Parts: sequence; C-alpha cells; structure tokens
Amino acid sequence: QVQLVESGGGLVQAGGSLRLSCAASGRTFSRYAMGWFRRAPGKDREFVAAIGWSGGRTYYADFVKGRFTISRDNGQNTVYLQMNSLKPEDTAVYYCAAGGSSMLPTIVRAFDYWGQGTQVTVSS
Repeated sequence: QVQLVESGGGLVQAGGSLRLSCAASGRTFSRYAMGWFRRAPGKDREFVAAIGWSGGRTYYADFVKGRFTISRDNGQNTVYLQMNSLKPEDTAVYYCAAGGSSMLPTIVRAFDYWGQGTQVTVSS
C-alpha cells in the first residue's frame, strides 16, 4: 500500500508559479512511476506529467511542455510538480498518483494509488 498526500496548491495570478508536492508513505516509493493528473470542473481527469522510478525518464502533456517540470526525491519519498507561467485554463484539482505497472505512465490505468488532490486556481 502507498498513501499519497498532495500539498502546495492555492490561488495564483496568471503568469505566476506554484510548486506542488506529493509525499508518499511506504518503503517502496522508489519502485513506482509517479504521475500528476488534473481534473477541471466539468471535465475528465487528464494526464499532466509523469516520471519513472529512477527519475531518468519524464513525460509531459503537450499543453504543459516548457512550463511544468516534474521531479522526484526518492530519499524523501516525494514527487514535485513545478508549475510556471500558469494560465487560467490550468485551474483544476491536481492529483498525485503512483503506479507499478508496465504500461506507459501517461494514462489513468497505469496508476494504482491516488492522492486526494490539491486545488490550483489561476486568476486572469
């Protein structure tokens, strides 16, 4: 079992930055790919970014490339999402996820454990 707790969300003006953190419990954190997804009001959950177990491979949705950066610290059991140049359309609940499957970590089905989410609101 892995428990995930997100933090770092909040209200920010367009063009601003936020850094999300996801703290994981358990001793097997380094075995999991980690991902960030988001759900905007009235929309389905969508992939944002993911990182392999070692941190050597990263994946991004096209709409965040060049603006968001995912990273992880296996010693601290934490994954981060640095979000820069935020836009109002980035407003959503952001979820952290952990997955141990062989599927490409860009889809919901690749992940086994989910956090409760943290709200990010970007004002125009």
